[in-house]
Order: sequence, then structure tokens, then C-alpha cells
Amino acid sequence: MSYNLTEVQDWIANDPSEADRGELTALLERAENGDPDAAAELSDRFAGTLQFGTAGLRGAMAAGPNRMNRAVVRRAAAGLVRYLLEKVGDDALLVIGNDARYHSREFAEDTAAISAAAGIRALIMPRELPTPLLAYAVQHLGADAGVMVTASHNPARDNGYKVYLGGRCADQFGQGVQLVSPADADIAALIAAAPAAGDIPLADTYGTIGEDVIDSYVSETAALVPAMYSRDLKIVYTAMHGVGTPIMRRIFSEAGFENVIEVAEQCTPDPDFPTVPFPNPEELGALDLAKELAASVDADIVIASDPDADRCSAAVPDHGTWRQLSGDEIGSLLGEYLAGGAVLEPGTPTFASSIVSSRMLEQIATSHGLAYQATLTGFKWIARTPHIAYGYEEAIGFCVNPGAVRDKDGLSAGILLAVLASKLRDQGSDLLGELDRLYTKHGVYLSGPVTVRVDDLSIIPATMAKVRTTPPTTLAGSPVARVWDLSEGSDALPATDGIAWFTDAHDRVIIRPSGTEPKVKCYLEVYLPAGSDLQATKAEAAARLEQFKEDVSAALVL
Repeated sequence: MSYNLTEVQDWIANDPSEADRGELTALLERAENGDPDAAAELSDRFAGTLQFGTAGLRGAMAAGPNRMNRAVVRRAAAGLVRYLLEKVGDDALLVIGNDARYHSREFAEDTAAISAAAGIRALIMPRELPTPLLAYAVQHLGADAGVMVTASHNPARDNGYKVYLGGRCADQFGQGVQLVSPADADIAALIAAAPAAGDIPLADTYGTIGEDVIDSYVSETAALVPAMYSRDLKIVYTAMHGVGTPIMRRIFSEAGFENVIEVAEQCTPDPDFPTVPFPNPEELGALDLAKELAASVDADIVIASDPDADRCSAAVPDHGTWRQLSGDEIGSLLGEYLAGGAVLEPGTPTFASSIVSSRMLEQIATSHGLAYQATLTGFKWIARTPHIAYGYEEAIGFCVNPGAVRDKDGLSAGILLAVLASKLRDQGSDLLGELDRLYTKHGVYLSGPVTVRVDDLSIIPATMAKVRTTPPTTLAGSPVARVWDLSEGSDALPATDGIAWFTDAHDRVIIRPSGTEPKVKCYLEVYLPAGSDLQATKAEAAARLEQFKEDVSAALVL
């Protein structure tokens, strides 16, 4: 692999960032003087352009077209603005938000400035705020599109550019939802045709989203809490070094939860995420500080947001230790709580979850007379479900108030976990007791992941080819009864890169490449009828899940 000298020099000449120009100039000088590492790095940075797709843009921050930086973002903004002009005209409204990562604000301001210069209406959030606030603003303001600059729970080196469509750019069930095909391809083509970054006009005539929008979101979210339950729950909250604290603090207070203790080391934004190797509440050890604090103050629950607060996790006391709940456990608990209050009417409210999430939600919905729909992975699909009343995915994403936020929202999910824990305590139970009640009613569903992280990206397609062509004959002691290739699509689901194996014992695994990280992800679930001894059934299911993980891991080896 080698770089094109003229291409590198042209990019440097048109890069709007002085720091990035200096970075590339120094790298080029080293490469031209024979440094093989510099030449390889330069070749990689110019191997292509960071691709815009259904996740928008996401990648490591550095100079060059194959990284996240101002030049790439400016061309992305120019392509998006051209799309809005073609679809809507110069009265299109674009709303823009950002988290607290390095360069997030300048990426957001550049987007607003490019929009204003092109003549469309642009409004930017007044400061760094959670992703759900941007998703809310798209619906609340009737915007035609929204941009959120965030890499969510990715490592500190990354940033991203997430696009929502609404208003005149979206259909009835796509209002305020992340974009999907063909809009992603249409915008990508306009990005590819955009001028060099240094030639894109900017203007400072854009506006600012008012505090009334933020206040409205807080009030609507706090209003999800009914008046009949107690409010003295002792909550430990962590924002995972992100932007969730100020808004979550207001929601807790307005909903009446005043006994909230924050993890001081993690509740102020810090783009270096110094206390965790990965700023993802799901990662091993990410909640250690929160659990230690919870134990020391005898708390009732830990509630955690990821850095842009669109995801939510929780931990609860369990026989002298603190146990983190899985995304599927939280998804089932919130689903049962919300199903109890759903109003049946024409156009039956629908619960939705991704195909890689637990199958228990379908049982919960059915038991309450509600419709259920399985979707592809990601809230760009979940939130598009017609008549959606609740949706979730196992990766701790929960949509509990789709009329306000048609996306995952860790803030509204967090307050509903608090009220559910209060309700159950008032009734003499707790979240783990409620899970046992659901297991008794629907059977024991236990899920867990197997993940293969790679440095060599060629391993991903090779792994997917192997699982397609040579599936195992047995898993966890049960014959593989059915193989489903998701790339073939179906009447209910668009085609996607994935494979599913089902056993005679009703266990299931879905294998797919990650859409945002260099890894292959496997989603396992075992099922057992509850039986007369629930604890024994849970132990049997846990043992079978561990064997299932071993067998799936072995099946992935190339």
C-alpha cells in the first residue's frame, strides 16, 4: 500500500485545521525521508474516505480523509445540507447537538455555519448535552433533520456524526429517527461530490436552541413518574465521564427523587475517560466505582448513563454483593412495567426489540394483549416500528417514551428504573424478585455475549464465511435444528449480514459483524421452562449458557 503524494498535498492545502495540517505535514516529511511506519500510517489515512452510512460517521480522530476531523465533517455537512436543499428547499430546519468529546463542539459549530451559509435554518444546542435532547428537539421543533456529534460509548480516540431525519424528510414512522437506506446512500453521494473542505462557505447567522426546549424535555420525562409510589429510594448515579449529570439531576429532582448520590469522579465531563478503559457501562469494571459507593452508603440501586446518556445500565444488591443487570434483564423489567400501563386502542400499541435481544419481551407483550415486532439491530430499525409503545436492544438501549424521543434514551430509562424499584419495594419485592416472577410466568431466558475483537479486519469476513458454510451440528448438548442466513432477508426483515443457529432445546445464537467497532459479535440465549424449583432451573440455565459460550467460541475459530 502506498500514498499518492499529490493527493496528500492537496488535502493539506485545503484542511481548515491548523493542527491537522501540521500533523499531516510532519507525517509526510517523515514518510518522504524513508520512515516506513510514517509511510504506512499515511497510506492508511489516505486509503479511502471515512464512509457515511446508517450510523452516519464514526472513527478515530486524526488528520486525513479516512479519519474523523474538521475537513471530513465539513464535507459531510455540505453533503447533508445539499440533501436538505434538494428534498425540502431553503426553508429546511436542521438542529445540531454535541457531547463533550474532543472536537465535538467545533464539529457541531462547523455544521451550523455551513448550513447557515447555504441558506437553510440551523439551530445549535446551547452547550454540550445528551443525545436524547437532540432526538427530542427533532420531533419537538418539527425539524427536517438533526445532527448529533458523538461517539457514544466508544473509546476516547473516537468521535462520530449521527444523523436523524424528520419533518418533510421522513415518513410517518420515521419522524425523529436515525436515517436508513436509501437516505444514507443519497447523502453519501452528495458528500463525495462536495467541494474541498477549505472551499466550503461558512456563516455565523445560525441560531441557538432555546432553554425552553431543554426544560420541556425535562418536564416530559419527569412526568413519566406516577404519583402513587414512594420517593425515598437511595440512588447512586454515574454519568461515566459524560454529559448526563445536569439533566439527570434535574429529572430526578423534578420527579421527587432527592436521595441521589453521584459518583464524583465520573459525573463531570472528561473526554479522556480516566477511570475506565472503555466508557461503556456494559464493560467489565466500568461500574466498580459506582458499586463501591453504593455499598458504602447502603444504596438501593445504581443507575448509570453512558457518555452521551442514550444508554442506561443498573446494578442492585444481591446477597451482600452488587450485581449489574444485563440489557435483556432491564429490557424485560421495563417492558413488564410499561405493558401494565399500556392503553389498548385501534392500532394496538406495539413492543419491539432487535432480533439479537431476549425473546422474553415477545412473551411479555403477548401476555398483556399487545403486538410485538422483532427488528434488525439498532434503533434506526427499532424506533421505526409502527405504533411503537416501547422498544429496546440488549446493548442497554431503551425507548420508553417514543412520543417524545424516538430513539434510545438513557435518561428516561433511568428514571423509570427508579420508579419501578420504588414500586416493587412498596410492594415488598425488588428488581431481582420481579425477574423471578417473570421467569416463573414465562420460563427462564438467560442471555450472554461472545465477542471476537480483531486487529486484522480480514478476519471478520473470514469468520462470517466459516459460520455460513460449516455450522456446528450440536451446541450445548443439543442438535442444531435450524440455520437462518439473515443476508437472505425475509418478509419481516431486510437483509443484513448475520447468521442464526437454533437448537432443538430452544437455544439460539445470532452472529454478526459489529456496525461500529472491529469485532464479530455473538448473541446467545438459552431457555428452560421454569419448573417447580426456580432456583434449580436458573442454575441449570446458567450452566448451559456457559457451555453454549464455549461451543460457539470453538465454532468461530478459523
